[in-house]
Amino acid sequence: MLDFEFSSHARDMVIERRIPEEWVWRTINTPRTKKAGVDGNVHYTKSIREREGQVLHVVVNPSVLPHRIVTLFFDRRLGKSK
Repeated sequence: MLDFEFSSHARDMVIERRIPEEWVWRTINTPRTKKAGVDGNVHYTKSIREREGQVLHVVVNPSVLPHRIVTLFFDRRLGKSK
């Protein structure tokens, strides 16, 4: 298991958006999709059943150790999935 840490921005987003950390870890550990972005970050997505299938999007910078969770949000572009 790789080590991850929250950036100060990501930590603020967990609080502000009321996203439990467990959902972040679930998204990273068992993503629906995992894609490298043009920005060099890795983008993880996962439908969160507790949020009626809304898709949580977690962006991670893999080029630092521990890997840094840059930001996270519910991605309205991806809609809901069951």
